Amino acid sequence: MIVRMEGASAQAALAGFSQAFAPLPVEMRQTLTYDQGKEMALHAELAQSTGLSIYFADPHSPWQRGICENTNGLLRQYLPKGSDLSIYSQRELDAIAWEMNTRPRATLAFRTPAEVFFEYCFQAPDKASVALDA
Repeated sequence: MIVRMEGASAQAALAGFSQAFAPLPVEMRQTLTYDQGKEMALHAELAQSTGLSIYFADPHSPWQRGICENTNGLLRQYLPKGSDLSIYSQRELDAIAWEMNTRPRATLAFRTPAEVFFEYCFQAPDKASVALDA
């Protein structure tokens, strides 16, 4: 998911992450590992409202967030570093997310993130309808 935020403040991050995680079933919103950015100052509120366990990576330790760092690298193919992100609508960001989620990944045995997500949903029929409605 890529969520458009109004700025990089802690309040904007809280609103953005809340919007992103709210539609997911509780079983699918377990943890969030973040860097030391000031925009996560309201992490306790986010944890309380979403049920997420939030962890912080050590400073200057990108290997502690390997999947995130790899995803950021892929994202830079669409949104180069230094781009003005305010020009993108949520619809445009959703299209980028869809392209990224339907791109095969070596770490997933060349399946796509979307395939893995939907496989999980269909393994638990009571969760599938909730996830598909999101």
